[in-house]
Amino acid sequence: MSKDVAEVIVETLANAGAKRCYGVVGDTINHFTDKIRTSEIDWVHVRHEEVGAFAAGAEAYMTQELALCAGTCGPGSLHFINGIFESHRNGSPLVFIASNVDRQEEGLNFPQEVDQTKLYEQCSVFCERISHPDQAQRIVTQAAQAALAHQGVAVVVVNGDMFKEKMHSDMHWSVHRTQPVTHPNPEEMDKLVGLIDEAEKITLYAGIGAKGANEELIRLAKCLNAPIVHSTRSKEFIEPNNPYNAGMTGILGNKAGMEAVLDCDLLICLGTDFAYTQFYPTNAKIAQVNLDTTHLGKRCPIDLGLTGDVKATVQQLLPKLSQRSDEAHLDKALKQWQKDLEGYRKEEVSDHSLIHPQTVTRRLNELVGDNAIFTADGGSPMVWLLRHLEAKGSRRFLTSLSHGTMANAYPQAMGIAKAYPDRPVIALCGDGGMTMLMGDLLTLVQENIPVKLLIYNNESLGFVEMEQRVEGQLDSFTKLQNPDFAEVAKAMGLDAWRVEQPEDIDNAMKQWLASDKPALLDVKVSPMELVMPPKIEAGQVASTALFGIKAVLNGRMSEVTDLLKDNFLR
Repeated sequence: MSKDVAEVIVETLANAGAKRCYGVVGDTINHFTDKIRTSEIDWVHVRHEEVGAFAAGAEAYMTQELALCAGTCGPGSLHFINGIFESHRNGSPLVFIASNVDRQEEGLNFPQEVDQTKLYEQCSVFCERISHPDQAQRIVTQAAQAALAHQGVAVVVVNGDMFKEKMHSDMHWSVHRTQPVTHPNPEEMDKLVGLIDEAEKITLYAGIGAKGANEELIRLAKCLNAPIVHSTRSKEFIEPNNPYNAGMTGILGNKAGMEAVLDCDLLICLGTDFAYTQFYPTNAKIAQVNLDTTHLGKRCPIDLGLTGDVKATVQQLLPKLSQRSDEAHLDKALKQWQKDLEGYRKEEVSDHSLIHPQTVTRRLNELVGDNAIFTADGGSPMVWLLRHLEAKGSRRFLTSLSHGTMANAYPQAMGIAKAYPDRPVIALCGDGGMTMLMGDLLTLVQENIPVKLLIYNNESLGFVEMEQRVEGQLDSFTKLQNPDFAEVAKAMGLDAWRVEQPEDIDNAMKQWLASDKPALLDVKVSPMELVMPPKIEAGQVASTALFGIKAVLNGRMSEVTDLLKDNFLR
Protein backbone atom coordinates (compact mmCIF):
# COMPACT_ATOMS: atom_id res chain seq x y z
CA MET A 1 0.00 0.00 0.00
CA SER A 2 1.48 3.36 -1.01
CA LYS A 3 2.02 6.04 1.61
CA ASP A 4 1.16 9.69 1.36
CA VAL A 5 3.86 12.37 1.30
CA ALA A 6 3.20 13.55 4.85
CA GLU A 7 3.75 10.07 6.26
CA VAL A 8 6.90 9.60 4.19
CA ILE A 9 8.36 12.89 5.41
CA VAL A 10 7.63 12.08 9.05
CA GLU A 11 9.03 8.54 8.82
CA THR A 12 12.18 9.71 7.04
CA LEU A 13 12.90 12.38 9.64
CA ALA A 14 12.21 9.99 12.54
CA ASN A 15 14.60 7.44 11.01
CA ALA A 16 17.22 10.22 10.74
CA GLY A 17 17.02 10.75 14.51
CA ALA A 18 14.54 13.62 14.94
CA LYS A 19 12.64 13.48 18.22
CA ARG A 20 10.68 16.75 18.31
CA CYS A 21 9.00 19.18 15.93
CA TYR A 22 8.18 22.74 17.01
CA GLY A 23 5.49 24.90 15.48
CA VAL A 24 1.92 26.17 15.37
CA VAL A 25 -0.66 23.94 13.69
CA GLY A 26 -2.93 25.14 10.92
CA ASP A 27 -4.20 24.99 7.32
CA THR A 28 -1.41 23.79 5.02
CA ILE A 29 0.36 21.59 7.60
CA ASN A 30 -2.67 19.98 9.26
CA HIS A 31 -2.16 16.74 7.32
CA PHE A 32 1.52 16.75 8.28
CA THR A 33 0.84 17.32 11.99
CA ASP A 34 -1.75 14.52 11.93
CA LYS A 35 1.02 12.15 10.85
CA ILE A 36 3.25 13.55 13.60
CA ARG A 37 0.47 12.70 16.08
CA THR A 38 0.72 8.98 15.25
CA SER A 39 4.53 8.89 15.01
CA GLU A 40 7.41 8.69 17.48
CA ILE A 41 8.10 12.42 17.00
CA ASP A 42 6.70 14.76 19.66
CA TRP A 43 4.93 17.94 18.60
CA VAL A 44 5.80 20.99 20.71
CA HIS A 45 3.04 23.57 20.33
CA VAL A 46 4.57 27.03 20.73
CA ARG A 47 2.66 30.33 20.79
CA HIS A 48 4.99 32.12 18.35
CA GLU A 49 6.90 30.41 15.55
CA GLU A 50 10.10 32.39 16.21
CA VAL A 51 10.22 30.73 19.62
CA GLY A 52 9.88 27.35 17.93
CA ALA A 53 12.88 28.00 15.70
CA PHE A 54 14.99 29.18 18.64
CA ALA A 55 13.99 26.14 20.69
CA ALA A 56 14.54 23.60 17.92
CA GLY A 57 17.86 25.18 16.98
CA ALA A 58 19.09 25.09 20.57
CA GLU A 59 18.10 21.43 20.94
CA ALA A 60 19.95 20.62 17.72
CA TYR A 61 22.99 22.69 18.73
CA MET A 62 23.37 20.95 22.08
CA THR A 63 22.68 17.39 20.91
CA GLN A 64 24.07 17.66 17.35
CA GLU A 65 21.03 15.58 16.35
CA LEU A 66 18.21 16.66 14.09
CA ALA A 67 15.44 18.84 15.43
CA LEU A 68 12.45 19.99 13.41
CA CYS A 69 10.20 22.98 12.78
CA ALA A 70 7.12 23.13 10.60
CA GLY A 71 5.31 26.24 9.44
CA THR A 72 2.03 27.00 7.76
CA CYS A 73 1.94 28.95 4.51
CA GLY A 74 2.70 32.66 4.40
CA PRO A 75 2.76 34.31 7.85
CA GLY A 76 3.23 31.04 9.72
CA SER A 77 6.48 30.21 7.99
CA LEU A 78 7.59 33.85 7.92
CA HIS A 79 7.45 34.04 11.72
CA PHE A 80 10.22 31.43 11.91
CA ILE A 81 12.76 33.46 9.96
CA ASN A 82 14.74 35.15 12.77
CA GLY A 83 15.04 31.91 14.74
CA ILE A 84 16.03 30.08 11.55
CA PHE A 85 18.78 32.63 10.87
CA GLU A 86 20.02 32.22 14.46
CA SER A 87 19.98 28.42 14.27
CA HIS A 88 21.74 28.36 10.90
CA ARG A 89 24.47 30.76 11.97
CA ASN A 90 25.27 28.95 15.23
CA GLY A 91 25.62 25.56 13.52
CA SER A 92 22.41 23.71 14.41
CA PRO A 93 21.40 20.65 12.33
CA LEU A 94 17.76 21.65 11.90
CA VAL A 95 15.19 20.66 9.26
CA PHE A 96 12.44 23.19 8.58
CA ILE A 97 9.29 22.11 6.74
CA ALA A 98 8.02 25.35 5.17
CA SER A 99 4.62 24.89 3.56
CA ASN A 100 3.00 26.91 0.80
CA VAL A 101 -0.46 27.31 -0.70
CA ASP A 102 -1.89 24.50 -2.83
CA ARG A 103 -0.26 24.07 -6.22
CA GLN A 104 -3.26 25.18 -8.26
CA GLU A 105 -3.13 28.58 -6.51
CA GLU A 106 0.62 29.05 -6.72
CA GLY A 107 1.84 32.03 -8.77
CA LEU A 108 -1.54 33.79 -8.67
CA ASN A 109 -0.99 36.09 -5.67
CA PHE A 110 -3.29 33.88 -3.63
CA PRO A 111 -3.84 34.97 0.01
CA GLN A 112 -0.86 34.01 2.21
CA GLU A 113 1.26 32.87 -0.75
CA VAL A 114 4.97 33.46 -0.16
CA ASP A 115 7.97 32.19 -2.12
CA GLN A 116 9.58 30.26 0.73
CA THR A 117 12.58 29.20 -1.36
CA LYS A 118 13.72 32.77 -2.05
CA LEU A 119 13.33 33.61 1.63
CA TYR A 120 15.18 30.69 3.17
CA GLU A 121 17.92 29.87 0.68
CA GLN A 122 20.03 32.65 2.27
CA CYS A 123 19.96 31.00 5.71
CA SER A 124 20.24 27.31 4.92
CA VAL A 125 22.66 24.67 3.70
CA PHE A 126 19.87 23.06 1.67
CA CYS A 127 16.64 24.55 0.32
CA GLU A 128 14.48 22.58 -2.10
CA ARG A 129 10.81 22.17 -2.98
CA ILE A 130 9.06 18.81 -3.36
CA SER A 131 7.42 19.05 -6.77
CA HIS A 132 6.45 15.38 -7.20
CA PRO A 133 5.33 12.81 -4.58
CA ASP A 134 8.08 10.37 -5.53
CA GLN A 135 10.68 13.00 -4.63
CA ALA A 136 9.53 13.25 -1.02
CA GLN A 137 11.75 10.64 0.63
CA ARG A 138 14.76 11.51 -1.50
CA ILE A 139 14.62 15.27 -0.92
CA VAL A 140 13.90 14.96 2.81
CA THR A 141 16.78 12.48 3.16
CA GLN A 142 19.10 14.91 1.40
CA ALA A 143 17.88 17.70 3.66
CA ALA A 144 18.56 15.70 6.83
CA GLN A 145 21.97 14.63 5.57
CA ALA A 146 22.91 18.20 4.60
CA ALA A 147 21.83 19.56 7.99
CA LEU A 148 23.90 16.97 9.85
CA ALA A 149 26.94 17.11 7.59
CA HIS A 150 27.15 20.89 7.29
CA GLN A 151 25.72 21.77 10.72
CA GLY A 152 23.09 24.16 9.50
CA VAL A 153 19.45 24.51 8.60
CA ALA A 154 17.91 22.51 5.76
CA VAL A 155 14.60 23.75 4.36
CA VAL A 156 12.04 21.62 2.54
CA VAL A 157 9.22 23.56 0.87
CA VAL A 158 5.97 21.60 0.50
CA ASN A 159 2.67 22.75 -0.93
CA GLY A 160 -0.27 22.03 1.32
CA ASP A 161 -1.97 19.68 -1.14
CA MET A 162 1.29 17.80 -1.75
CA PHE A 163 1.18 16.32 1.78
CA LYS A 164 -1.89 14.28 0.74
CA GLU A 165 -0.44 12.93 -2.51
CA LYS A 166 0.51 9.24 -2.67
CA MET A 167 4.08 8.13 -3.27
CA HIS A 168 4.50 5.15 -5.59
CA SER A 169 8.29 4.76 -5.82
CA ASP A 170 9.68 1.67 -4.07
CA MET A 171 13.23 3.04 -3.85
CA HIS A 172 14.54 3.54 -0.31
CA TRP A 173 16.76 6.49 0.64
CA SER A 174 18.52 6.81 3.99
CA VAL A 175 20.80 9.28 5.79
CA HIS A 176 24.51 8.45 5.96
CA ARG A 177 26.77 9.95 8.62
CA THR A 178 30.52 10.05 8.17
CA GLN A 179 33.39 11.21 10.37
CA PRO A 180 36.30 11.92 8.04
CA VAL A 181 39.66 12.96 9.47
CA THR A 182 41.23 15.88 7.64
CA HIS A 183 44.64 17.43 8.19
CA PRO A 184 47.18 19.39 6.11
CA ASN A 185 49.68 17.55 3.96
CA PRO A 186 53.31 17.17 5.20
CA GLU A 187 54.65 20.07 3.12
CA GLU A 188 52.01 22.44 4.51
CA MET A 189 52.67 21.21 8.02
CA ASP A 190 56.39 21.92 7.60
CA LYS A 191 55.53 25.52 6.72
CA LEU A 192 53.70 25.85 10.03
CA VAL A 193 56.66 24.34 11.86
CA GLY A 194 58.90 26.90 10.15
CA LEU A 195 56.74 29.79 11.38
CA ILE A 196 56.80 28.35 14.90
CA ASP A 197 60.59 27.96 14.89
CA GLU A 198 61.03 31.59 13.84
CA ALA A 199 58.69 33.02 16.46
CA GLU A 200 59.55 34.15 19.98
CA LYS A 201 56.07 34.92 21.38
CA ILE A 202 53.33 32.53 20.25
CA THR A 203 49.65 32.75 21.16
CA LEU A 204 47.07 30.09 20.39
CA TYR A 205 43.60 31.37 19.56
CA ALA A 206 40.95 28.63 19.75
CA GLY A 207 37.39 28.85 18.47
CA ILE A 208 34.33 26.64 18.24
CA GLY A 209 36.08 24.59 15.55
CA ALA A 210 38.52 23.35 18.21
CA LYS A 211 35.77 21.53 20.09
CA GLY A 212 36.93 18.04 21.02
CA ALA A 213 40.61 19.01 20.85
CA ASN A 214 41.03 20.11 24.48
CA GLU A 215 43.84 17.70 25.35
CA GLU A 216 45.71 18.40 22.14
CA LEU A 217 45.51 22.16 22.65
CA ILE A 218 46.89 21.93 26.17
CA ARG A 219 49.74 19.70 24.99
CA LEU A 220 50.53 22.20 22.22
CA ALA A 221 50.42 25.14 24.64
CA LYS A 222 52.73 23.29 27.03
CA CYS A 223 55.21 22.52 24.26
CA LEU A 224 55.25 26.12 22.98
CA ASN A 225 54.86 27.88 26.36
CA ALA A 226 51.96 29.66 24.68
CA PRO A 227 48.84 31.16 26.27
CA ILE A 228 45.50 29.96 24.92
CA VAL A 229 42.98 32.66 24.15
CA HIS A 230 39.48 31.53 23.29
CA SER A 231 36.53 32.91 21.38
CA THR A 232 33.25 33.49 23.18
CA ARG A 233 31.62 30.36 21.73
CA SER A 234 34.45 28.07 22.85
CA LYS A 235 34.42 29.18 26.50
CA GLU A 236 32.68 26.02 27.67
CA PHE A 237 35.43 23.63 26.56
CA ILE A 238 38.61 25.79 26.57
CA GLU A 239 38.25 27.34 30.01
CA PRO A 240 37.93 24.27 32.32
CA ASN A 241 41.06 22.68 33.79
CA ASN A 242 43.31 24.64 31.44
CA PRO A 243 46.49 26.04 33.04
CA TYR A 244 47.27 27.98 29.83
CA ASN A 245 43.92 29.80 29.58
CA ALA A 246 44.20 33.60 29.28
CA GLY A 247 40.53 34.33 28.62
CA MET A 248 38.95 36.08 25.65
CA THR A 249 39.78 38.91 23.30
CA GLY A 250 37.35 41.39 21.75
CA ILE A 251 35.11 44.03 23.32
CA LEU A 252 33.49 41.40 25.57
CA GLY A 253 36.83 39.87 26.52
CA ASN A 254 39.52 40.65 29.09
CA LYS A 255 42.85 42.42 29.08
CA ALA A 256 44.99 39.26 29.28
CA GLY A 257 43.31 37.68 26.27
CA MET A 258 43.45 40.84 24.20
CA GLU A 259 47.10 41.57 25.01
CA ALA A 260 48.17 37.96 24.41
CA VAL A 261 46.76 38.24 20.89
CA LEU A 262 47.97 41.75 20.08
CA ASP A 263 51.48 41.39 21.59
CA CYS A 264 52.52 38.06 20.04
CA ASP A 265 54.68 37.65 16.95
CA LEU A 266 52.86 34.48 15.82
CA LEU A 267 49.15 33.94 16.28
CA ILE A 268 47.91 30.43 15.51
CA CYS A 269 44.14 30.52 14.94
CA LEU A 270 42.60 27.10 15.50
CA GLY A 271 39.01 26.68 14.35
CA THR A 272 38.02 30.28 15.00
CA ASP A 273 36.05 32.66 12.83
CA PHE A 274 36.13 35.69 15.16
CA ALA A 275 34.74 38.50 13.03
CA TYR A 276 36.30 41.71 14.33
CA THR A 277 39.43 42.57 12.38
CA GLN A 278 40.53 45.32 14.81
CA PHE A 279 41.28 42.70 17.48
CA TYR A 280 43.82 40.80 15.37
CA PRO A 281 47.51 41.76 15.55
CA THR A 282 48.95 43.98 12.83
CA ASN A 283 52.64 43.27 13.44
CA ALA A 284 52.52 39.50 13.87
CA LYS A 285 52.43 36.59 11.49
CA ILE A 286 49.16 34.67 11.52
CA ALA A 287 48.59 31.00 10.75
CA GLN A 288 45.05 29.67 10.55
CA VAL A 289 43.72 26.12 10.69
CA ASN A 290 40.09 25.59 9.72
CA LEU A 291 38.09 22.66 8.41
CA ASP A 292 36.27 25.01 6.02
CA THR A 293 38.75 26.41 3.52
CA THR A 294 36.47 29.36 2.73
CA HIS A 295 37.12 30.71 6.25
CA LEU A 296 40.88 31.01 5.72
CA GLY A 297 41.90 34.68 5.65
CA LYS A 298 38.28 35.75 5.86
CA ARG A 299 38.62 38.04 8.89
CA CYS A 300 42.17 39.37 8.50
CA PRO A 301 45.16 38.81 6.22
CA ILE A 302 47.06 35.63 7.13
CA ASP A 303 50.51 34.29 6.33
CA LEU A 304 49.57 30.61 6.23
CA GLY A 305 46.19 28.95 5.80
CA LEU A 306 45.73 25.24 6.44
CA THR A 307 42.63 23.14 5.87
CA GLY A 308 42.12 20.57 8.59
CA ASP A 309 40.32 19.37 11.65
CA VAL A 310 41.95 21.03 14.65
CA LYS A 311 42.39 17.85 16.68
CA ALA A 312 43.88 15.86 13.79
CA THR A 313 46.10 18.76 12.73
CA VAL A 314 47.56 19.30 16.19
CA GLN A 315 48.14 15.56 16.55
CA GLN A 316 50.17 15.65 13.32
CA LEU A 317 52.00 18.80 14.41
CA LEU A 318 53.13 17.85 17.92
CA PRO A 319 55.78 15.22 16.96
CA LYS A 320 57.47 17.81 14.73
CA LEU A 321 58.00 20.31 17.57
CA SER A 322 60.63 20.73 20.29
CA GLN A 323 59.89 21.91 23.82
CA ARG A 324 60.47 25.66 24.17
CA SER A 325 62.08 27.07 27.30
CA ASP A 326 61.18 30.78 27.25
CA GLU A 327 58.10 31.32 29.44
CA ALA A 328 58.05 35.14 29.55
CA HIS A 329 55.13 35.63 27.12
CA LEU A 330 53.08 32.93 28.84
CA ASP A 331 53.84 34.21 32.34
CA LYS A 332 52.82 37.75 31.41
CA ALA A 333 49.48 36.55 30.04
CA LEU A 334 48.71 34.31 33.03
CA LYS A 335 49.55 37.03 35.56
CA GLN A 336 47.28 39.47 33.77
CA TRP A 337 44.54 36.80 33.64
CA GLN A 338 44.64 36.55 37.43
CA LYS A 339 44.36 40.35 37.68
CA ASP A 340 41.39 40.22 35.29
CA LEU A 341 39.69 37.63 37.49
CA GLU A 342 40.31 39.78 40.56
CA GLY A 343 38.72 42.69 38.73
CA TYR A 344 35.65 40.60 37.93
CA ARG A 345 35.35 39.60 41.59
CA LYS A 346 35.39 43.28 42.63
CA GLU A 347 32.60 44.01 40.15
CA GLU A 348 30.52 41.27 41.76
CA VAL A 349 30.11 43.15 45.04
CA SER A 350 27.03 45.32 45.62
CA ASP A 351 27.92 47.79 48.38
CA HIS A 352 24.70 49.78 48.53
CA SER A 353 21.02 49.49 47.74
CA LEU A 354 21.63 49.01 44.01
CA ILE A 355 22.03 45.43 42.81
CA HIS A 356 24.80 45.00 40.26
CA PRO A 357 24.04 42.36 37.59
CA GLN A 358 27.49 40.89 38.23
CA THR A 359 26.46 40.17 41.84
CA VAL A 360 23.39 38.27 40.69
CA THR A 361 25.37 36.26 38.14
CA ARG A 362 28.08 35.34 40.65
CA ARG A 363 25.56 34.05 43.18
CA LEU A 364 23.95 32.00 40.42
CA ASN A 365 27.37 30.59 39.57
CA GLU A 366 27.87 29.54 43.19
CA LEU A 367 24.40 28.11 43.81
CA VAL A 368 23.75 26.13 40.64
CA GLY A 369 25.22 22.71 39.87
CA ASP A 370 28.21 21.92 37.69
CA ASN A 371 26.03 20.23 35.07
CA ALA A 372 23.81 23.26 34.43
CA ILE A 373 23.15 24.56 30.92
CA PHE A 374 22.92 28.32 30.43
CA THR A 375 21.53 30.52 27.69
CA ALA A 376 21.70 34.33 27.52
CA ASP A 377 19.94 37.04 25.57
CA GLY A 378 21.97 39.16 23.18
CA GLY A 379 23.17 42.33 24.90
CA SER A 380 24.39 42.66 28.47
CA PRO A 381 23.09 39.25 29.73
CA MET A 382 25.56 37.48 27.44
CA VAL A 383 28.36 39.63 28.90
CA TRP A 384 27.47 38.58 32.45
CA LEU A 385 27.38 34.94 31.33
CA LEU A 386 30.74 35.10 29.59
CA ARG A 387 32.52 36.99 32.37
CA HIS A 388 30.92 35.78 35.57
CA LEU A 389 29.81 32.17 35.04
CA GLU A 390 32.54 29.56 35.29
CA ALA A 391 32.86 26.77 32.76
CA LYS A 392 33.37 23.54 34.68
CA GLY A 393 33.67 20.93 31.97
CA SER A 394 30.13 19.61 32.07
CA ARG A 395 28.43 23.02 31.97
CA ARG A 396 27.14 24.13 28.60
CA PHE A 397 26.56 27.64 27.25
CA LEU A 398 24.60 29.09 24.34
CA THR A 399 24.31 32.76 23.42
CA SER A 400 23.52 34.56 20.18
CA LEU A 401 27.06 35.49 19.20
CA SER A 402 27.00 35.05 15.43
CA HIS A 403 23.52 36.42 14.76
CA GLY A 404 23.34 38.83 17.69
CA THR A 405 19.60 38.69 18.23
CA MET A 406 17.45 39.65 21.18
CA ALA A 407 14.86 37.39 22.85
CA ASN A 408 16.73 34.14 22.24
CA ALA A 409 17.52 33.03 25.80
CA TYR A 410 14.41 31.45 27.22
CA PRO A 411 13.14 30.01 23.89
CA GLN A 412 16.52 28.32 23.44
CA ALA A 413 16.38 27.10 27.04
CA MET A 414 13.01 25.55 26.26
CA GLY A 415 14.44 23.35 23.50
CA ILE A 416 17.49 22.41 25.57
CA ALA A 417 15.33 21.39 28.52
CA LYS A 418 13.27 19.17 26.23
CA ALA A 419 16.46 17.39 25.19
CA TYR A 420 17.97 17.26 28.71
CA PRO A 421 15.07 16.95 31.17
CA ASP A 422 17.34 15.87 34.04
CA ARG A 423 19.69 18.87 33.90
CA PRO A 424 19.08 22.40 35.23
CA VAL A 425 18.56 24.79 32.32
CA ILE A 426 18.78 28.50 33.09
CA ALA A 427 18.04 31.45 30.82
CA LEU A 428 19.66 34.83 31.51
CA CYS A 429 17.11 37.25 30.07
CA GLY A 430 17.12 40.95 29.42
CA ASP A 431 13.89 42.75 30.17
CA GLY A 432 13.73 43.92 26.54
CA GLY A 433 14.21 40.41 25.20
CA MET A 434 11.68 38.95 27.61
CA THR A 435 8.94 41.35 26.60
CA MET A 436 9.51 40.62 22.91
CA LEU A 437 8.34 37.00 23.18
CA MET A 438 6.69 36.81 26.58
CA GLY A 439 3.67 34.89 25.31
CA ASP A 440 5.54 31.61 25.20
CA LEU A 441 5.84 31.57 28.98
CA LEU A 442 2.50 29.84 28.51
CA THR A 443 4.27 27.15 26.48
CA LEU A 444 6.60 26.46 29.40
CA VAL A 445 3.54 25.89 31.59
CA GLN A 446 1.52 23.92 29.04
CA GLU A 447 4.47 21.66 28.19
CA ASN A 448 5.61 21.58 31.85
CA ILE A 449 9.19 22.52 31.00
CA PRO A 450 10.99 23.43 34.27
CA VAL A 451 13.26 26.11 32.78
CA LYS A 452 14.54 28.77 35.18
CA LEU A 453 14.30 32.35 33.87
CA LEU A 454 16.45 35.09 35.41
CA ILE A 455 15.45 38.61 34.32
CA TYR A 456 17.99 41.43 34.65
CA ASN A 457 15.40 44.15 35.07
CA ASN A 458 17.08 47.50 34.45
CA GLU A 459 14.07 49.04 32.69
CA SER A 460 16.10 49.80 29.59
CA LEU A 461 17.71 48.36 26.49
CA GLY A 462 20.92 48.38 28.51
CA PHE A 463 23.46 47.37 25.89
CA VAL A 464 22.12 49.92 23.41
CA GLU A 465 22.13 52.56 26.14
CA MET A 466 25.77 51.78 26.86
CA GLU A 467 26.64 52.02 23.15
CA GLN A 468 25.02 55.44 22.93
CA ARG A 469 26.77 56.77 26.03
CA VAL A 470 30.20 55.52 24.97
CA GLU A 471 29.64 57.40 21.69
CA GLY A 472 29.03 60.54 23.75
CA GLN A 473 25.34 60.59 22.91
CA LEU A 474 22.42 61.10 25.23
CA ASP A 475 20.70 57.75 25.46
CA SER A 476 17.48 57.89 23.45
CA PHE A 477 14.44 55.62 23.08
CA THR A 478 15.94 52.93 25.33
CA LYS A 479 13.71 53.24 28.39
CA LEU A 480 11.26 50.41 29.11
CA GLN A 481 8.10 50.58 31.18
CA ASN A 482 8.02 47.08 32.57
CA PRO A 483 5.35 45.21 34.48
CA ASP A 484 6.09 43.30 37.67
CA PHE A 485 7.41 40.26 35.81
CA ALA A 486 6.94 38.01 38.82
CA GLU A 487 3.23 38.83 39.07
CA VAL A 488 2.77 38.34 35.32
CA ALA A 489 4.54 34.98 35.52
CA LYS A 490 2.41 33.85 38.45
CA ALA A 491 -0.74 34.75 36.54
CA MET A 492 0.50 32.52 33.71
CA GLY A 493 1.14 29.59 36.06
CA LEU A 494 4.89 29.83 36.73
CA ASP A 495 6.53 30.01 40.13
CA ALA A 496 8.02 33.49 40.48
CA TRP A 497 9.95 35.78 42.80
CA ARG A 498 10.93 39.47 42.65
CA VAL A 499 14.08 40.90 44.26
CA GLU A 500 14.72 44.61 44.83
CA GLN A 501 17.35 44.58 47.63
CA PRO A 502 20.80 42.89 47.64
CA GLU A 503 20.13 41.06 50.91
CA ASP A 504 17.15 39.25 49.38
CA ILE A 505 19.03 37.66 46.48
CA ASP A 506 20.16 34.45 48.17
CA ASN A 507 16.86 33.35 49.64
CA ALA A 508 14.87 34.07 46.49
CA MET A 509 17.44 32.46 44.22
CA LYS A 510 17.56 29.27 46.29
CA GLN A 511 13.76 28.94 46.19
CA TRP A 512 13.75 29.70 42.47
CA LEU A 513 16.36 27.03 41.70
CA ALA A 514 14.58 24.49 43.92
CA SER A 515 11.25 24.81 42.10
CA ASP A 516 10.19 21.77 40.08
CA LYS A 517 8.12 23.98 37.77
CA PRO A 518 9.04 26.61 35.20
CA ALA A 519 10.11 29.51 37.40
CA LEU A 520 11.01 33.17 36.99
CA LEU A 521 13.25 35.42 39.09
CA ASP A 522 12.80 39.15 38.43
CA VAL A 523 15.76 41.13 39.81
CA LYS A 524 15.85 44.92 39.77
CA VAL A 525 19.45 45.66 38.78
CA SER A 526 21.41 48.87 38.41
CA PRO A 527 20.30 50.78 35.30
CA MET A 528 23.66 52.56 35.04
CA GLU A 529 25.94 49.57 34.50
CA LEU A 530 28.50 49.93 31.72
CA VAL A 531 30.01 46.92 29.98
CA MET A 532 33.64 47.91 30.41
CA PRO A 533 35.95 46.86 27.54
CA PRO A 534 39.24 45.02 28.24
CA LYS A 535 41.26 48.24 27.84
CA ILE A 536 39.95 51.78 28.25
CA GLU A 537 40.98 53.99 25.35
CA ALA A 538 41.26 57.77 25.63
CA GLY A 539 38.50 58.23 23.07
CA GLN A 540 36.10 56.12 25.10
CA VAL A 541 36.76 58.15 28.25
CA ALA A 542 36.32 61.39 26.31
CA SER A 543 33.07 60.15 24.79
CA THR A 544 31.67 59.10 28.16
CA ALA A 545 32.65 62.50 29.55
CA LEU A 546 30.84 64.12 26.65
CA PHE A 547 27.73 62.18 27.65
CA GLY A 548 28.17 63.57 31.15
CA ILE A 549 28.31 67.15 29.89
CA LYS A 550 25.22 66.65 27.73
CA ALA A 551 23.35 64.98 30.59
CA VAL A 552 24.14 67.84 32.98
CA LEU A 553 23.01 70.40 30.43
CA ASN A 554 19.77 68.48 30.01
CA GLY A 555 19.05 68.31 33.73
CA ARG A 556 20.18 64.70 34.24
CA MET A 557 22.97 65.23 36.78
CA SER A 558 21.76 62.34 38.96
CA GLU A 559 22.41 59.92 36.11
CA VAL A 560 26.00 61.13 35.78
CA THR A 561 26.49 60.60 39.52
CA ASP A 562 25.06 57.09 39.30
CA LEU A 563 27.20 56.28 36.26
CA LEU A 564 30.38 57.31 38.09
CA LYS A 565 29.40 55.58 41.32
CA ASP A 566 28.43 52.31 39.67
CA ASN A 567 31.31 51.98 37.24
CA PHE A 568 34.31 54.09 38.26
CA LEU A 569 34.16 54.64 42.03
CA ARG A 570 33.75 51.11 43.39
